[in-house]
Amino acid sequence: MTDRPALRTIGETGLREEWFLGVSIATSLIFLAFPEQLFRRLPDPLWFAVVFGWLFAVVLGSALSVVRHADHLAERLKEPYGTLILTLAITSIEVMAISAVMIHGENNPTLARDTLFAVVMIILNGMVGLSLLLGAWRRPEQQHNLQGANAYLGVIVPLATLSLVMPTFLAGPDGQHPSAPRQLILGIVSVGLYATFLFLQAGRHQDYFTTDANRHAHPGEHALPHRPVWPHAVLLFAYMGPVVFLVEQLARPIDYIIETLHAPTAFGGVVMAILVATPEAISAVRASIADNLQRAVNIFLGSVLSTIGLTVPAMLVVSRLYGHPVTLGLEHSDLVMLLLTLAVSIITFASGRTHLMQGAVHLVLFLAYVLLIFQQ
Repeated sequence: MTDRPALRTIGETGLREEWFLGVSIATSLIFLAFPEQLFRRLPDPLWFAVVFGWLFAVVLGSALSVVRHADHLAERLKEPYGTLILTLAITSIEVMAISAVMIHGENNPTLARDTLFAVVMIILNGMVGLSLLLGAWRRPEQQHNLQGANAYLGVIVPLATLSLVMPTFLAGPDGQHPSAPRQLILGIVSVGLYATFLFLQAGRHQDYFTTDANRHAHPGEHALPHRPVWPHAVLLFAYMGPVVFLVEQLARPIDYIIETLHAPTAFGGVVMAILVATPEAISAVRASIADNLQRAVNIFLGSVLSTIGLTVPAMLVVSRLYGHPVTLGLEHSDLVMLLLTLAVSIITFASGRTHLMQGAVHLVLFLAYVLLIFQQ
């Protein structure tokens, strides 16, 4: 008897909450049926803005819906499994988006690198800064599990260095494009370290990624597990389905503005990063405002880790399969900003407590990153 009211509640709210799934499917059908009619007028600035804004909004809305259902699953499954579902779902969208742009357009060897760098800057500076600043607005300090943050950063720092820093100093005969042996080694190291981390997070050291407040359920939470989980899991994958097709369509206006209008090559990476980071940023900020900094830490550090640990090997595989070389090493001011961001992040999470000043510092670094985009 307890399941029927829960199912009826989901049925009653489903039509109201899941209307965007219809928008996503309808948009996919329209672009599937009339691709030439929609894209041949891209030189018209107004039409370009309409098509780009339409696709961007639908892909972003679908990603936000994925996060919404991942949050529902997180409430049932608790940490760290809920955050793990969220980060893996968003990383899958990122991999599909970058792959679509790489395969569809002319060769852009720096797209994967620019996207990875933009994601790291948006999350570790923009998302972290906003979360800490708003979270500390009503309380002097917030606490998180120091062991969990150290575990995240202990993997993020070497992976970021091997993926985005080391290739700059190991230029081969083809320039900064990594050779096949180095691609293989980097892919194995990235996947191996990430798999080891998952074993730690979901296995013997789950307590590293929770706090005392997370471990002890609040009154009334005992009823949550009795509500069905499968509708949220099904809808999560249902929203991800159209994204596979729509990001490929979004690649066409992105390629047009880079190749025809000669926009900065980092533009494509920034667009992809915004699509990836925005949904998780909303969840992290909400968690921080609700005084659940541990969930926010799990979201933004877990997102950076999965982005580097999974996206880099995936991009290397796509590069080999489709013959699109990739350039991973950062240069000049980007390299300095990455190293500075990693150093500041280590300092921020070194004590297990955060305050308003730390959020302000990360936001300043994010502002510096945005300004440097327009000066390159």
